[in-house]
Amino acid sequence: MTGSIYEGYKDALRRGHVAALRGRLEVALTAYREASRIAPDRALPYVGIGAVLARLDRPDEALAAYRVALERAPDDEGALRGRADLLVSTRRAAEAATTLDRLAAALEQAGRLADACDVARRALELAESRGRRRLVQALVARLRESSGDPSVAEALERAMSVLEVDTAPGPTQPPPEPAAPDEPAPPPARVVPAPDPVALSRAFEAAIDAGNLDEVRKQAVASASAYRAAGQFHASVDACYEALAIAPADPGIHFALAQLYLDRGWRSLAIDKLVLIGRLAQLSGDSATRARLCDLVARRFADDARLVALCA
Repeated sequence: MTGSIYEGYKDALRRGHVAALRGRLEVALTAYREASRIAPDRALPYVGIGAVLARLDRPDEALAAYRVALERAPDDEGALRGRADLLVSTRRAAEAATTLDRLAAALEQAGRLADACDVARRALELAESRGRRRLVQALVARLRESSGDPSVAEALERAMSVLEVDTAPGPTQPPPEPAAPDEPAPPPARVVPAPDPVALSRAFEAAIDAGNLDEVRKQAVASASAYRAAGQFHASVDACYEALAIAPADPGIHFALAQLYLDRGWRSLAIDKLVLIGRLAQLSGDSATRARLCDLVARRFADDARLVALCA
């Protein structure tokens, strides 16, 4: 996709996002369809089309749009979640559960175990089966080995409520000894709420309306991080490019893009991006960026001569 074509695609997609956020659904639909014509191989415009059609109460057309999105990106989280929600709303629980099975497998493959457990638990709630129950049990067992992740405790609690595990001690298993009366109970784990990409997009648009370019850059980076956490690769990349249009030399944006490339296994593209960050740091004398880059190089790219030379 050439620069001018990509700019047209990005503009159409942005107009779709803004119109959808502001409830101008027909305008959003037109913009998303324009983006799909410019980049017919991208899933994101079709995800937007599906979401808008669902809000317009046109479920069959929305499902068709999600199907097209999944033909282009079979593991797209936005398309799978949107399709499942729509199937639930139209009382097609078994089909929704099958869609969530696909999403749970994709999330597990990506190492997002807490999210995979939540999705698998929801599929089990919609349509009970021994296979789904075994999957939730397996994910629970793996999550119990995790530590330090505030999302794990809540995911485990929700999964256990569905599994209805009998926690009473067995006949050969003595009950746990009560804690000493002078020993304080450990404080509950602090739950950190997941980022909300929609709310961040609204903040981004508000910053644009206010003409605050520094805040626009900040909110665009935050949106990119949120979309990445939600598994929406193309939306995250688009948010990065929105930010680069305002701050083309910002190292934080380039680091975000490098991480997205690594998520996809695009190592050579990530290395090229990190080389650019190193050169920007040299030109600006930015020691903090150089330190961040060299820490990443030491951990993950010690075999790349170009990056090692930048940190020598």
